[in-house]
Amino acid sequence: MNMFSIRNILLLIVFVAFLDHGACSAFNRSSFPPGFLFGVGSAAYQYEGAPSEGGKGPSIWDTFTHSHPDKILDNSNGDVTEDFYHRYKEDIKNVKRMGMDSFRFSISWPRILPNGSLSGGINKEGVDHYNNVINEVVANGLKPFVTLYHWDLPQALEDKYLGFLSTLFIEDYVNYVDVCFKEFGDRVKHWVTFNEPIVFCSGGYATGTTAPGRCSPWEAGKCSAGDSATEPYICAHNLLLAHGAAVKLYKEKYQGVQKGIIGITQASHWFIPHSSSKADATAAQRSMDFMYGWFQNPLTYGDYPRTMRNWLGNRLPKFTKEQSEVLIGSYDFIGINYYSTYYAINAPASNSLRHSYSTDTRANITGERNGIALPKPFNTSFINIYPPGIKELTLYTKAIYKNPVMYITENGVHQLTSTTSLREALNDEIRISYHRNHLIELSKAIRDGADVRGYYVWSFLDDFEWNFGFTRRMGLYYVDYNNNLARRPKKSAIWFSMFMKI
Repeated sequence: MNMFSIRNILLLIVFVAFLDHGACSAFNRSSFPPGFLFGVGSAAYQYEGAPSEGGKGPSIWDTFTHSHPDKILDNSNGDVTEDFYHRYKEDIKNVKRMGMDSFRFSISWPRILPNGSLSGGINKEGVDHYNNVINEVVANGLKPFVTLYHWDLPQALEDKYLGFLSTLFIEDYVNYVDVCFKEFGDRVKHWVTFNEPIVFCSGGYATGTTAPGRCSPWEAGKCSAGDSATEPYICAHNLLLAHGAAVKLYKEKYQGVQKGIIGITQASHWFIPHSSSKADATAAQRSMDFMYGWFQNPLTYGDYPRTMRNWLGNRLPKFTKEQSEVLIGSYDFIGINYYSTYYAINAPASNSLRHSYSTDTRANITGERNGIALPKPFNTSFINIYPPGIKELTLYTKAIYKNPVMYITENGVHQLTSTTSLREALNDEIRISYHRNHLIELSKAIRDGADVRGYYVWSFLDDFEWNFGFTRRMGLYYVDYNNNLARRPKKSAIWFSMFMKI
C-alpha cells in the first residue's frame, strides 16, 4: 500500500471521528462573526533554535537554560527545539493547509539588536530573517500576528543594568520596537508589545523559576540573589511604562500610515470562590487582581488595583500623573491567554517579615472542591480543564475593563511525552474536546457581548515548553525529536482543518 493510500485512509478515519464529535452540526467556524481570526501560536525561543546563527546575541533564556539546567524538568534547552529558524517555510505551509487565517509568532530582540541597544548596531541578518518569515506568511494568505517580546531579553541588558529592574530598559525597548515597526510594519497589522507579563515578572523575580531566575535566597533554593518582596513589582512597573511608550510611538509615528493595531497579551486563570463564604469570595477577587488586574488595571484606569495598593504599601511603585495618562487606553486590543480555572481559599495574612509576591495574594488555590476535582489531562498537570472559564474571563473583561477588543492569543492543553506513545499522541481526542468545548463557551461570550475577534491555538507544534522542557506536548503537529524533527499532523490538526472548511 503506498503512502497516498495510507493518508487517504487516515483522513477517512479522522473524518468519521469528526462526525462523531458533532462537527457537522451547526457549530463550526461560521458560528463566529465575519472576520473572526483563527490562528496558531509560536514563540522565538520555544521554536527557532539557531541561538548563535545569523548574528544573534544571547538572550536571558539562553543563559538560564545553560547555567541552571536543573530548573528545566528534563535538563534541556532551546538550542535546537523545532529548528523553525531553518524550516519556517515548511511550517507556514502546514499552517495554511489547516485552513487557518493567521500565524502568531514572536521576534527575538537579540536577533535584531545583538547587544540589546542601538549602540551595538542593527543585525541585518536578523532583519532579513524576519522579513523572509513575514513574506512567507503573507504569501500563504495568512495574517502575521507579531509579539515583540516573548521573554527573551538580550543577556547584554541583564548584564548591563539588570534588565527590567532598571528604567534604562524602557529606552532600549522603545528603540528596539521602533526598528521592528519601521522594518516590518508595512505587512504586520497586529502587534503585541509583551506576552504574559504576569508570568515573566513572577517567575523571573519572585520564585526564580524562569529567566532571569531571581528570588529571595530563602524562597526557592538555587536562584540568583534578589528580593521577591519588591522586584516583581519593579519589573511590572517598568514593563508597563515601556508598553505605554511603545504604543505612544506606534500611534504617533506609524499607525496613521501602516494602519495596524497594537495591544498587549495578558495571562490569567479564572478563579472561583471555594465556598460561599465572603472570605473566599474576597480571596477569588484578590487572585484576579494580583494576576490580571496587576497589569490590566493600570492600562484601563491608570493605577494598580486598590487591593494591591492597600496591602503592599510602599512596596508597590507609584505612577506619576503623566505616566498614568500615557497608560490609560494604551491599546487597540487585549490579548488573553487562558488555560485553567482554580478555586480560591482565603489565607490569613502571615506575621512573617519575609514578604513575597508568591504569598501577597493571601489566597490558596486548588482544583478540588467538596471532594470533586476539575478534570486534568493527566494527574500532575497544571491545567484544570474548565471550558466555562474562558467565557467567564472574557465577560469579566467586558464588565470590569470597559469591553475592549479581545483576542484569545493562547488556549491549549498538553500531553506527557514520556508516557504517550506515537499512536496516542497523534490520536489526541482530549485536545479536540478541549478546543471544541472552549470554542463553544467563547461563542456564548460573544453572543453575550464580549468583543472577541480571534482565537489562537497554543501551540502549532510540539515545542520547548519553558520549565517543562520537552516533557509536554502541546502542538497540533507532533514533532519527532528522534527522527530529524519530522512533523506529523495530529488528529486535532485535521479536526481544525475540517472545522475551518465547514
